[in-house]
Amino acid sequence: MLDFFINSAWAAPAQQEPGLASFLPLIILFAVFYFILIRPQMKQAKQHKQLVSELSKGDEVATSGGLLGKIKNVGDNFILLEIAKETEVKIQKNAVTTVLPKGTLKTL
Repeated sequence: MLDFFINSAWAAPAQQEPGLASFLPLIILFAVFYFILIRPQMKQAKQHKQLVSELSKGDEVATSGGLLGKIKNVGDNFILLEIAKETEVKIQKNAVTTVLPKGTLKTL
């Protein structure tokens, strides 16, 4: 009886060729990452690029640094932002995160 267990223990299953089934978990993992992480980030980047390209003089904006102000001048890469009466700062266009509704700064 002991001989049967020893012989069975040495028997190994035959090796199978790696096929599509072995790569299926990786494919599923990539698909999940694409739809949960990559695609929404690309969509958000596209929306931000459109927002930055549509900036114009007179828009009231909020920046990533927390500044609120009114755009006085728009250049290729920079904007001139009036943050207080007679106080202007020059910032990069990409720092703008939100365009505020007209008249928002008057209520602050």
